[in-house]
Amino acid sequence: MVHRFGGPEVLQLVDVPDPEPGPGQVRIAVAAAAVNPVDVATRSGALTDAGLMPPPRGAMGIGWDVAGVIDAVGAQITGFAPGDRVVGLSDRLALPVKAQADYVVLDADAVGHVPDGTDLVAAATLPLNSLTAAQALDLAAFRPGSTLLVTGAAGGVGGYAVELAARAGVQVVAVANVSDEEVLRDLGAAHVVPRDADLASVVRAIVPGGVDAAIDAAHLGVTALDAVRGGGCLVAVLGGAPVPLRGIRVANVWIRADGTRLTALAAQRLHLRVADVLPLESVAEAHRRLAKGSLRGRLVLCP
Repeated sequence: MVHRFGGPEVLQLVDVPDPEPGPGQVRIAVAAAAVNPVDVATRSGALTDAGLMPPPRGAMGIGWDVAGVIDAVGAQITGFAPGDRVVGLSDRLALPVKAQADYVVLDADAVGHVPDGTDLVAAATLPLNSLTAAQALDLAAFRPGSTLLVTGAAGGVGGYAVELAARAGVQVVAVANVSDEEVLRDLGAAHVVPRDADLASVVRAIVPGGVDAAIDAAHLGVTALDAVRGGGCLVAVLGGAPVPLRGIRVANVWIRADGTRLTALAAQRLHLRVADVLPLESVAEAHRRLAKGSLRGRLVLCP
């Protein structure tokens, strides 16, 4: 947790009482918690500067993604019991205890079941990025046989967007480093465009007139918009949506927890990419490594 904003050095491990689940909540004994860019933005104060969370009033927990085993349930809980293997998403920003902890309490509707045989460490990489991708695809309103551009395709959100869209029968044009082409082909991308290409020209040579929709996970804005056909759709990840030129429908995806969707996503046995596994006490090192970039997959902390 953090008591003030700053660099990785402000992160602290603190002993606190085990949280107790209230009505409609479950407590998860954490097996693994992934580290995401939003954790860095929380710790540094960037989210507060952007008006997305209030200034700290006491301790603030860190971590959105969690995988583990339910060890206690509150009143009015059906569908979950102690011993269930689960993943969950802690999507409220200003909480004193979040996913990077020994135990975390979540509303039951933010938790999904994990199939037997799925490694919980790998499963911890699923919630935030796969839900963001799935909800972005919902906004894109694609149809089987349509065309989709995904920028930042080798990243967490982009990779899941490529895989989910390809499995749904969409022709995916992925934008990434050339070195990531093999991975993206394995995820189902039909075409891979280098990041330094003249994007609109290359995409329109592949798909005359432009793609039907784009998910802009790399924040390319109008550059990605220019590759979309008139009357198409662009979904921006994490804000920064461009002006809706040429009648293009533009939307932002703002993630929300969805346990039912998480259960369905976990059942699809998507590619779960773990960059490295570290002990919880190495959280500051994980933040430093994430800030350096070039990771493929997520760093995962284990209590």
